Formats: sequence, structure tokens, C-alpha cells
Amino acid sequence: MLLAIEQGNTNTLFAVHDGAAWIAQWRAATEAARTADEYAVWLAQLLGMAGLSMNAVDACIVSSVVPQSIFNLRNLARRYLKVEPMIIGENVDLGIELRIQKPSEAGADRLVNAIGAHITYPGALLVVDSGTATTFDVVAKDGAFEGGAIAPGINLSMQALHDAAARLPRVAIRKPGHVIGTDTVEAMQSGIYWGYVSLIEGLIGRIKAEFGAPMTVVATGGVASLFEGATEAIDHFDHDLTILGLLEIFRRNPRGRA
Repeated sequence: MLLAIEQGNTNTLFAVHDGAAWIAQWRAATEAARTADEYAVWLAQLLGMAGLSMNAVDACIVSSVVPQSIFNLRNLARRYLKVEPMIIGENVDLGIELRIQKPSEAGADRLVNAIGAHITYPGALLVVDSGTATTFDVVAKDGAFEGGAIAPGINLSMQALHDAAARLPRVAIRKPGHVIGTDTVEAMQSGIYWGYVSLIEGLIGRIKAEFGAPMTVVATGGVASLFEGATEAIDHFDHDLTILGLLEIFRRNPRGRA
């Protein structure tokens, strides 16, 4: 079985694939200082609850945007799973062309999403990943990564508003029933939520116009579900895009084909 680990700045996803399908998924808060031992205790308990065990895992692939965590995730795989992990960015063939000025700067999550989207949807694509940051990534018809845009995530925007304005409270993000708020909390929720929808729609529109050809827009990420039903600019919501990309990368490399 394959253990796929996708680590963002806010959450880390652990998913198990048995060769035919994804059979279990769990999320943990990302903590850069979490040790391999701590990961192992947590993972062993969840595997056991699913009727699985550490011994059943015989392969591991890791995508992380938190460099200081990679050491501990590598040790988790080596020490407790008895496998050498495949780590995105470390001699792993992605099988795509990076048509950007500085390929080394492209985040692992963005590239994995591009691959997951390309194998799932036909034609040119725009992948919108909503997490700590919201990324807008262009994937050409042939699967090449062509760059995109990066904006602050909706939770980060809300936190910044609370931190910078002494009299504005910390509020939950929700979809307001109307745009005009009648008190401070409603006004903040409306400004953040509908303002963010407008940001997404605006960037999608500008990217499409600049690209100059039809594109399918796919949304993914930890908070993407907030926007389902709120905009017609997004064609598909696909919460498994990243792990689909990780599985494809694993299969494209010799260890994954063995």
C-alpha cells in the first residue's frame, strides 16, 4: 500500500492507496517541529482504527511546502514504515515541462495539482487552490505548467483584518445571505467572503483573457468548499486533486512501477 503525504502550511493530509483505490484519509495541523515519533503514534492509531497497520504500507510519497518538516517525514517513512520515501523536488521525475523563468521556485503543491488536474480533465486548465494562500495555476493542453498568480488565502485575510484593526473582532468565515451587513460582524463577513469571491472571479477572468484560449477552471484545497455554489467562474470542485497528482507521480517513477 502507498502512503501519500501532502503537507501545506496549515494542514497535512495522509492518504492510503491500496493499488486500486484510496481507502483512508486523515488530516493533521501542520507543525514544523512535530517529530517522526509523534507522527508515528498519531498515524498508527488512525491506521489501527481503519483496520490497517504500519506493516501494510510498503511505499511512501511526500509533497511538502514546509522544508523544515521534510526531515521528520523522511524519518517517519524510514524508521516506522521501513521504506525510502519519494519526495517531490528530490530527484523525482514529474513528467511535465515547466514553462516558467525559475522552475526551482515552483511550489511542490502547485506542480502536483497541475499533474492531478491534467490527468483528470481534458484541455487547458486553470487550477485554483484555496488554502493558506490561494494559487491560480495555468496548465497547458499538453500538461505543461505555465505559471499563474498567488494571493493571500481567505483565512489569512480575515486574520490580517482582525490583527491590524483594534476595534474589529475575530469572526468566523461564512457565506452571508446578503452583501450589505447591518452590524460589524455581518459587514466583515460580507467584505471578506464576497470580496474573496470577487477576487477569484476577477483573477480567473484576467488569466483567461491573457491566455487567449478556452480553459476549464478546477478548484481544490482546504477551503475551496466555501465557494461551492457562490460563483459560476469555477467549473469543477475536486478535493482529491493533489493526491491524484501524487499517485500519478509515484507511478511515473521507477519505484512506483516496480
